[in-house]
Amino acid sequence: MAPLKPKYITFDCYGTLIYFEMAPVARRIYADRVKAEDMDAFCRDFSAYRLDEVLGAWKPYFQVVEGSLQRTCRKWGIAYRDEDAQAVYAAVPTWGPHPDVPEALAKVAEHFPLVILSNSMKDLIPHSVTNIGVPFHAVYTAEEAGAYKPRMQAFEYMLDMLGCGPEDILHCSSSFRYDLMTAYDMGFGGRAFVNRGHEPANPYYYTHEIKDIRGLPGLLGL
Repeated sequence: MAPLKPKYITFDCYGTLIYFEMAPVARRIYADRVKAEDMDAFCRDFSAYRLDEVLGAWKPYFQVVEGSLQRTCRKWGIAYRDEDAQAVYAAVPTWGPHPDVPEALAKVAEHFPLVILSNSMKDLIPHSVTNIGVPFHAVYTAEEAGAYKPRMQAFEYMLDMLGCGPEDILHCSSSFRYDLMTAYDMGFGGRAFVNRGHEPANPYYYTHEIKDIRGLPGLLGL
């Protein structure tokens, strides 16, 4: 396979680069209200409602967390407390990168401009970028785009800011539903599925599958 030579390599942040701890935080918060044997299903519902919450008009990410927790609690018939969403949201800036990320990404950054497109806020994302510890050419958030992924508007904002076409991009994500399906529909030049194990691979979308970011240099011939 010939090495990929994109103008930019773009990344989802949370889950792909940063170890996404939304479910572990929820497990701690709801341990007194959800039975241990039900916790996996509770967290799956919390995840599903978060996706649904970002599909409409943009709103602050705290409201996304708040709304998805309220709906999950309502489904399960348990009490929701205002401090639940506050605790989850406050944890986001503390999360660090997957252990495979810093060294491999630093190697790629020597040859290609790296860009983050994240379903985040302008006041949240700098903490995550600092925790990754790798130089990025640009970092864009859903707040700036006025839309969350998987909506095309978020990706269009990034392309407009970079001044390039979708064919110039290799987009990397651990999520088909948030990133790679849209990148396929928009004709991105390359798509890399970072298989973290939280979504199954889907060959229909013609992605390059890698186990983690250590596989990325190989796709690029580095």
